[in-house]
Amino acid sequence: MASNRISRRLVGRLRLASQGLLGPGLGSVPDAVRWMTASQAQDLQAALWAVGARVPGAGLSDVRVALDSGSVVRSWPMRGTLHLVAPEDLRWMLDLTAERLTRSIAGRHRELEIAWTDIEKSRDVALEHLAGGAALSRAELFAVFESAGQPTTGQRGIHILGTLCRHGWLVQGPLAGNQQLMVAFEDWIPVSRKLGRQQAMAEFALRYFRSHGPATLRDFAWWTQLPLTEVRAAFEQVRGQLVELEFEGTSFWMSPETAALLDDGVPGQRSVHLLPGFDEFVLGYTDRSMVLAPEHANKIVPGGNGVFKKTVVAGGEVIGTWAREGTSRSAAVVPQLFDEARPLGPGAQAAFNKVADRYLTFLTT
Repeated sequence: MASNRISRRLVGRLRLASQGLLGPGLGSVPDAVRWMTASQAQDLQAALWAVGARVPGAGLSDVRVALDSGSVVRSWPMRGTLHLVAPEDLRWMLDLTAERLTRSIAGRHRELEIAWTDIEKSRDVALEHLAGGAALSRAELFAVFESAGQPTTGQRGIHILGTLCRHGWLVQGPLAGNQQLMVAFEDWIPVSRKLGRQQAMAEFALRYFRSHGPATLRDFAWWTQLPLTEVRAAFEQVRGQLVELEFEGTSFWMSPETAALLDDGVPGQRSVHLLPGFDEFVLGYTDRSMVLAPEHANKIVPGGNGVFKKTVVAGGEVIGTWAREGTSRSAAVVPQLFDEARPLGPGAQAAFNKVADRYLTFLTT
């Protein structure tokens, strides 16, 4: 596909479209999570708005209900990081990624004196206490581990818990305030698909490029932390269902539906979005320079501390950060633009005000 009319901002707007942030949006909370394949979610409040921003009319309570009912789950399917996924997808994702992650943290487990026999002992005692659909807080579960002779101090408890979740024995279940209770995987997710490795890799790749494209093979390999050689082999199975876009000598891939926007006119030139920290629009790619100018990257992740700020996105480009100030009726959304000498124009300011009202309404519904 010709690249003579492609720009970084256009790529950004195509990504907004593929992620359900332009046009009609995604139909429901479970639909949005399923479409996105996996959405980074270590910050729970950010993750709730990441879904809400993609589902017109959804309120905070809708996303919480989805977590409480199990129609959306939050676990560690890849990168050792919490993500929101559809329940039927979690097991095959774990089957793909758990072994590689386990190898990468083996040294840390030796430091913490966690042997496989400790994992098995912790699994057995946890499932005994969670039998019959019971749920325990993390503190309660750690007390169970301690009573079984498994210390939980010094990160030992969280590493045991993460291992039990990665191997599909436990999963995070309903919310208790802003914490999730732990439940038995088999009780909470009675139907979770099992796929062969090649089939799973191909599905993972196809769904990533459909929901995140235009993106590169290296983006997908980084996103999943799967080996690039294996990623390339899986990609060959699905490339016929995707469209290539060449930009500055690099091949990007996306769905035919997203590519068709190049012929019809890519929407969103005057759009403004208020995205949460850790949103897939920024986090879903190893190279973020397509939507975030490198000179501003440190303003999103100050000092490279791994904590991503909320972003103002205008026309497919990250142009600043934002914060909610005040409480209840006095709450307001305040932007911090990268270039204060270029304030929002009248149209962009109106779009900003509209999405700010949408966010504040989301929090109260």
